[in-house]
Amino acid sequence: MSEQAGSEQARKTAEALEYLTGFGNEHSSEAVPGALPLGRNSPQRAPLGLYAEQLSGSAFTEPRSHNRRSWLYRIRPSAAHPPFTRIDNGALRTAPFTEAPADPNRLRWNPLPDPAPGTDFLAGLWTLGGNGDATQRTGMAVHLYAANASMTDRVFSDSDGELLIVPERGGLLLRTELGLLAARPGDVAIIPRGVRFRVELLDADARGYVCENYGQPFVLPDLGPIGANGLAAARDFRAPVAAYEDVERPTEVINKFCGNLWSATYDHSPLDVVAWYGTHVPYVYDLRRFNVLGTISYDHPDPSIFTVLTSPSDTPGLAGVDFVVFAPRWLVGEDTFRPPYFHRNVMSEYMGLIEGAYDAKAEGFVPGGGSLHNMMSAHGPDHETFDRASAAELKPQKIDDGLAFMFETRWPITATAQAAGADHLQRGYDDVWQGLQRHFRA
Repeated sequence: MSEQAGSEQARKTAEALEYLTGFGNEHSSEAVPGALPLGRNSPQRAPLGLYAEQLSGSAFTEPRSHNRRSWLYRIRPSAAHPPFTRIDNGALRTAPFTEAPADPNRLRWNPLPDPAPGTDFLAGLWTLGGNGDATQRTGMAVHLYAANASMTDRVFSDSDGELLIVPERGGLLLRTELGLLAARPGDVAIIPRGVRFRVELLDADARGYVCENYGQPFVLPDLGPIGANGLAAARDFRAPVAAYEDVERPTEVINKFCGNLWSATYDHSPLDVVAWYGTHVPYVYDLRRFNVLGTISYDHPDPSIFTVLTSPSDTPGLAGVDFVVFAPRWLVGEDTFRPPYFHRNVMSEYMGLIEGAYDAKAEGFVPGGGSLHNMMSAHGPDHETFDRASAAELKPQKIDDGLAFMFETRWPITATAQAAGADHLQRGYDDVWQGLQRHFRA
């Protein structure tokens, strides 16, 4: 099948998808009636001749509120496979990041160059940097992807962490062990640690961002004094319904384990789960459903008010990584500098742009690109934005021409050597602040 025909078939599949709703729910689904056993997890003989298997995303003894596990009822158990062997990592890198020193300078990149023909999602992953240590389950990594081919007869799983996928150009059909998800620009998809999946393209090419979270799984942030409602609603997260492949042909299974890629060729597709139930499940979420809260009096709120998901650490409020979105919203603050303010932050921030423009930068920050402001690096609006916002008439203003996001993390992000020396690194990024003039009068 040609790539064009494959994309057309993937689009038809994506348009017909149904979902389960609710973040953190214990979902259940069966593709064949009677495949899901009732009253027990592992009967002596599972229904329909299936194998029962538990997939644990947390330790057995973690608190119930933190425990992530799903029971899968599959055609063959995952244990039935040949040995894995090491393969080349390509442009994929993993923490600890030691190729280059952590850089206090402000850095910004243009989008990834277009990949060579035949590049799928996995081959198109390119690591910008990160922190922590994947073997210790701490920290995170920032990857980008650029692809022009669907994954064919191969699947991927990440033992090092969960993946938050942020499409910027082109839609993705994600065929996971638990079912199918469609993620288009404006959506994000969360693939839990260890869940196998294949990526098919809905368009001729695709590009976007990935946050690999080595630490605690993402959860919805507590709302505190906000109350019971606001930000991302649990019901807007969509989980897949069971869908299985009963395929008897060689399939390459690639596992990312402790920073390296390992491959084994199965004689069948491992996406053969006929029924499942549990809490360790993938999701897709439409960022435009985010309920933005902000000032209705004065001052720009701290960006934490835009947090969609957070990976908690051992220190309350100090996240391993937060996922923050700057979604369409009204600005109405009186006597207020409305763009994001100048600041230095103990947290480190990687920002990306999905579409349009970002209200703190007049130029240079483009969809598919990204900026890195490590801890305590001074940043804020460029001089053109500052001058314009300082003189603007303060009437209600709708920000609806862009969709930006941020991966914010407690540790510095160390860039990889390939990111520090990339041709698409903007060497003159500091210049955007050089036009800021002295206005002080004693």
